[in-house]
Amino acid sequence: MRYPIPLTIVLLFVLLVFPRGSAQAQLAQPPAGVTEGVLKEQPNACPANAPLGRLEASPVWSGWGNTTNNARFQSKANAGLASTDVPKLKLKWSFGIPGAKSMYSSPAVAFGRVFVGGDNGVVYSLDAKTGCLYWAYQADMFGRFAPIAAPISGRFAQLGTRYAILFVTRSTTAYALDAQDGKLLWKTQIRTGLNNLSATGAFHDGRLYVPMSGTETLVGGDLDYECCKSRGAVAALDANTGKVLWVTQSVQEPLRELGENAKGKQRWGPAGASVWNTPTIDAKRGLIYAGTGNSFGRIAAATSDSIIALRMSDGRMMWHHQEFEGDAFMARCQATNPADSNCAEKLGPDYDFGGSSAILETVNGKDILLAAGKGGVAIALDPGNEGKLLWRTQLWENQAPSASGLVVWGGAADGTRVYYPLQQPGGGLKALDIKTGKVEWNAAIEADRRGQAGPASAIPGVVFTGGWDGILRAVSTNGGADGKVIWSFNAVQDFSTVNGVPAKGGSFGSAGPVIAGGMLFAASGYPGTLRGTPGNVMLAFGVE
Repeated sequence: MRYPIPLTIVLLFVLLVFPRGSAQAQLAQPPAGVTEGVLKEQPNACPANAPLGRLEASPVWSGWGNTTNNARFQSKANAGLASTDVPKLKLKWSFGIPGAKSMYSSPAVAFGRVFVGGDNGVVYSLDAKTGCLYWAYQADMFGRFAPIAAPISGRFAQLGTRYAILFVTRSTTAYALDAQDGKLLWKTQIRTGLNNLSATGAFHDGRLYVPMSGTETLVGGDLDYECCKSRGAVAALDANTGKVLWVTQSVQEPLRELGENAKGKQRWGPAGASVWNTPTIDAKRGLIYAGTGNSFGRIAAATSDSIIALRMSDGRMMWHHQEFEGDAFMARCQATNPADSNCAEKLGPDYDFGGSSAILETVNGKDILLAAGKGGVAIALDPGNEGKLLWRTQLWENQAPSASGLVVWGGAADGTRVYYPLQQPGGGLKALDIKTGKVEWNAAIEADRRGQAGPASAIPGVVFTGGWDGILRAVSTNGGADGKVIWSFNAVQDFSTVNGVPAKGGSFGSAGPVIAGGMLFAASGYPGTLRGTPGNVMLAFGVE
């Protein structure tokens, strides 16, 4: 069969890294020789490190979705930017990440500082106005995380720490650093089985909720491998101590034997349903919501390609909505597969819910849970009625999405509309009425053939969206200018950085733009799966 571009690249990687007969689950492991801790003698150090103020005293964009409803929206007061200011944005400073090639980590803003990670495993604390460095901490490895600024209590508070920076790396190792100086407070490796991490945790009321993925997409199709046992999961940690409170698998059906494959290897299932996205908090109902991905192996799970609702107190799954049934997908599998293979009889479409899959909005007093994913379908669920479907809107027009997906890292919502960037030729940004699902307009982005995979971010009157072409765009959501691109910046260039590190910009991918305190921050450089342009730069924009 002819594979889409990203799957072709994945297959090449599999054949080079996992030759037949050597397949094993892809557990992320820290590189050898990493010495963790606060790094000394870094360039462009700030002249002083004044005590932090109160978290709420300055504009904040913390974690993936900014607020616990995952809307990726910033109020006018906290944004410090009006829609009329956006066309005046100019680059104020840039910061180079030494040795980096991919900017997986989204920036976060708190205390007048920017916190961002590099693919070198280092988390940096920078001054938001100047880019000078307060501290840098070497963690075990990189992660697709957005740092979270959160209050801390208990033993560390008694010792003088007021706030922590929380993040979880690819190896599922959770860290809490002192926000003032970067010193380690605690760290915990969460996984006990076949799990990695590809998203940001969510903080609420002293707990950190962590999504985890399975590990068998690339190797499960190998007949020398016992496929498949890994499952997505969500874990809850005490954010003050790092203690794991509970872990819930995204697949609730018992793992069972499915007979042997053509080489006599035992097969297992159902498996998969990775959680690729930041959980959404529903404090009113005591629930968290997350999206799941495809199944692995011969059979599909009942909770793959789903929105799941877990009870915050103990992780019990309260309900789920499955949008695409029967989606069992792995590399090395064909469109149809024999009965003695590890693959599904009919290969699934790989229609994960990823990015900000679940956005909780309240319109006229009614709570609505919004979701869209790679399958190119947007849905609204009723969280007060066990996820009952309110509306469903098809986002694609001429051809159903390939395994690359149409909505990859998710959208943003402003209380009236939800906005979804489109990974398709020319790109696009579709605006849907939250109450009805009606498509009100589609912005003429005029991106290249790959479109936009990165998450959208919004302020009143404007949505920001980055593309594979390396261009960050601002789209108006105001009145007669709906859908008009009012500002853009091409990041594919060399930058003179405040820390003297040679830096290049590139594609915009998993790291979305954030807005706070009159500034726009964006991490640029993302090879990803569609031959994106690598880069290693953090960009800061302000009104000239």
